[in-house]
This record gives sequence, C-alpha cells and structure tokens, in this order.
Amino acid sequence: MLRIRFGPADLARVTVATAPDVLLETALSVRHLVAPAPGPAGRRGELAAWRRAVAPGLAARAGVLTRLVRPTGGLPDFLYQPTARDAASAAELAARTPTPRLAAELAVLPEDPTASLTRDLAQGSPAARRRLAEDLTRYHRSSVAPLWPAVLNAAAADRALRSETLLRGGVEALLATLQPGWRWEPPDLLVPFGSSHTVELCGRGLHLVPSYLAAGALLVYDPSAPTVLVRPLPVADRAVAPGDVLGALLGRTRAQVLASLSTPAGTTALAERAAVSPATASEHASVLRAAGLITTVRDGSRVLHALTPLGEALLAGG
Repeated sequence: MLRIRFGPADLARVTVATAPDVLLETALSVRHLVAPAPGPAGRRGELAAWRRAVAPGLAARAGVLTRLVRPTGGLPDFLYQPTARDAASAAELAARTPTPRLAAELAVLPEDPTASLTRDLAQGSPAARRRLAEDLTRYHRSSVAPLWPAVLNAAAADRALRSETLLRGGVEALLATLQPGWRWEPPDLLVPFGSSHTVELCGRGLHLVPSYLAAGALLVYDPSAPTVLVRPLPVADRAVAPGDVLGALLGRTRAQVLASLSTPAGTTALAERAAVSPATASEHASVLRAAGLITTVRDGSRVLHALTPLGEALLAGG
C-alpha cells in the first residue's frame, strides 16, 4: 500500500494534468507488447486489437526501449517528460537527461549482461543518447500514434468528471473519488501498490497524471517538486450500459449505493435498495459523504442519507 500524506499546504497544491504524458504512455505500451496482459477493464478488446496490429517486429521498432521497460515494476523517471509538446520533443528531452541521473535511474533496472547499449547510455555516450531519441521517436510514430486519439478521448472524458467533482465538492471530493480501491482517509491517500511506502508531500503538493495504459499506480518522486502520481483512467466495459460509467468512477457497488439514494433513505432501507448488508451500506455512505456526494442527518438513533447537488450531478451525467 502506498500512503501519500498531505500536510496543511498540500491540499491547495493538488493539480491535474490535462492529458496523459506522451513519453510515459509510449513506454507503457511496450510493456503491453512485451508482457501481454488483459489491460485496464473496458479496454481489453481495443488493446488486444492494437496489440495484434503492432506486436510483429516490436524488437526492431522499439530498440533500446525493450531494455528500459521491464514487464513489472517502475520505469526510469526520464521516460516522464511533462513539458514536452509532442513525442519527438519528449524523446529529445529524455536523451538530454544529465548523465548522473541517467546512471542512477538505469542502475535500478535488473542487470542484463547483453545490454551494452544500456550501459553506454548510463555512461552518457552521445551515440547511445542519439539512439535513445531515434528509437523513442520511431516507435511512437509506428506503434503508439494510431492509438493516441483514443487515449486523448478517454482523458478528456475523465477530465470533465474530475472538473465537475472539484467544482462542486472541492479537493477532498476529488481525492475521495479518484479511483476504485483508492481511499481518502485524511490526511492520507491510500493507494494499492506493489510495496509499502509512506510519501510525505511536505507542502510541495501532488500532481495527478492520467494514464490510458498503466495497470496500476506509478509514482515519480522529486524532492524539489510536487510528487507525481500516475493513475489509470477508469472506464466501463463497452458491454455494459452507459449508466455504468459511474461504476468506473466510484466502483460498481458504491455507484449502486449512490444511485439508490435517488430518494433519501435510512441505512437499513439503503442496504435493502442496494442489496448489501447494513454494515456495507454504512461504510459506502461514509465514503460518499466524505466525497461530498451525500449528506447524512441524524435524528436520535435514526439517520437519513440524501444526495448533495454534486451527487445529483454525477448521477445525471453517469
């Protein structure tokens, strides 16, 4: 579990990227081709078709990327270039990474005795840097560019939901509804992760970057800049009804609990409507309340849950 701890100043310094990082998505696409996986829910058919189209000849097109991108784990941070305007400029920026940083980030990759190009890159070889830029640019043009319109469309839809959530419920509502399985327990954001870490934001804030191809959270940490948290774009399966898009945002059960409050209800009635236990209904109601989606009024031992304007807006748009 990744525990991201917010200080008093960090909530005012939460920012959201307008689109996925082009170079990071390029690197993650290699992972999908080297170690095929089902992919994020709702994109399996699309990714499978894309994989069939571009997988042949991968090694020749991706070049050094097949050495830099391993089937699991993190990626070298120089493959994240948020200031680049396009794939070619991102590749050039990556190739100009200072040698000490190149060496440090490549040193954590599993050792590969055949990877002379990687060793040359870690030593700052001009030829290896040129090869990196060429391989990144060629691979993106041949393999990722055909997928890019779908990437941008998914990101735009998600951005609209996040903007509405932020506008109506504030930063804490945004954090509470980022991802199914992620939990906002002030002052911590709890994120499923391959290992256990606590990251103190220390007043520098958090920058959220959506990803079409990431299977889970990725972290880019720089002690002198906002921490970057890469999050998979949640989507609904194409086979389900359009209303289930809300399930991708909140999680299917929590979305069902929210939808059950189209008219106010107590916890027992809410549990019956959503076909869950009262304890589960109460737990989901607590999360939805923290996100600003419902209100709860207590009258003695009885409680009454009702939608807020944000909850109504999400249901209307979902």
